[in-house]
Amino acid sequence: MLKPLGNRIVIEKTEKEQTTKSGIILTDSAKEKSNEGTVAAVGPGRLLENGTRAAMEVSVGDHVVYSPYGGTEVKVGDATYLVLTEEDVLAIVQ
Repeated sequence: MLKPLGNRIVIEKTEKEQTTKSGIILTDSAKEKSNEGTVAAVGPGRLLENGTRAAMEVSVGDHVVYSPYGGTEVKVGDATYLVLTEEDVLAIVQ
């Protein structure tokens, strides 16, 4: 597992099965890229000038929507994760 530093988070991407209106399941090459995932790990927060850390707004287990062009994809074993900053998270899905 990855341990993020600073205000970075690790996201496990959520793959949605996409089908057409007629019920045809799309292949991987025809699918739209999803920008949703589940937070797998969070860093300690951004370091402030006075030496304290800002609290993270997301926590492990949150289902989030993130910027489609943000982050770095990292493969650990068979799993693929996305490491991005907290600012790249657009919303928490409730």
